[in-house]
Amino acid sequence: MPRLSVLDTTFVPTGSTVTEALAGSVAVARLAERLGLARMWVTEHHSHPTLAAATPAVLIAHLAAHTDRIRLGSGGVLLPHHAPLTVAEQFALLTALHPGRIDLGVGRGAGTDRATSHALRRSDAADFADQVGELAAFLGIDAWPPAHPYRQVRTVPDAVPAPPLWILGSSPYGARLAAERGLPFAFAHHFGGDTAAAIRLYRDGFRPSAALAEPYAVISLTAMAAETDAEARYHAASQELAQLKISRGLPDALLPADQANALLRGATTPFGARSVVGEPHAVAEELERLAESTGADELMIVTCVHDQEARLRSYELIAEAMRS
Repeated sequence: MPRLSVLDTTFVPTGSTVTEALAGSVAVARLAERLGLARMWVTEHHSHPTLAAATPAVLIAHLAAHTDRIRLGSGGVLLPHHAPLTVAEQFALLTALHPGRIDLGVGRGAGTDRATSHALRRSDAADFADQVGELAAFLGIDAWPPAHPYRQVRTVPDAVPAPPLWILGSSPYGARLAAERGLPFAFAHHFGGDTAAAIRLYRDGFRPSAALAEPYAVISLTAMAAETDAEARYHAASQELAQLKISRGLPDALLPADQANALLRGATTPFGARSVVGEPHAVAEELERLAESTGADELMIVTCVHDQEARLRSYELIAEAMRS
């Protein structure tokens, strides 16, 4: 059985405030902890009119203060927007505050439009592999090359065990990099692409490291469960429409299910076709098949429907069905 975890995008449903959306993220973290899920990660996106957070480290600190045991992490920090030393110090401090509970996932995507990316970015995505190397060295996961100009730089705090460093991706590039460096890998199945091929590439090329002896792969996917298939499809329309709008460069609000269904008019979008939606046992069976067909060790569920009670109930139903 694959492990289950949660990815939270901090969408602000129409009619809600940012504060209410962030309180919803806390509610998800507490529920995930109660359900015994493996971890909860939060995302980094910028200049989006209906997202509540763009700074994973700050949100992780808040969630950790409101939970006791569950692992929390970034899914992920968009490393080209940040100096590796800054990221290392943020996550070293989080690890010191919450030992054994912090994950650091990094990706090379922009997570925004070109203008915002230019305002944020201090390096190019082409430098991602070098940035990962610097980050690993600042965290003490890897050693600095003898002549490296930063090898004398001290990470504060430095007497802290390094948080697990994950490579995130939606293409073969991330799979290869994670395999070469002997790091755990998370693949964005909900973005599309050949998930099974990426995981196979990762496993086949994996080189054991001081950080990880054997490959470990997570895939993130959209899922929604309810008491009936019809109810699940009804609520899932909110997320499906929002994803469709974003793919067209038109970020839209997370609309109530009745409005989203009216706009979709029964059409199945590519995002809907890739989602796992239905009654709990049907969802659980599909998740198990997906884990088996892709070779994933863990499934990270993304659910950002408008009705927050339905969202929380979906996590409960899926967790219960996967255990039965």
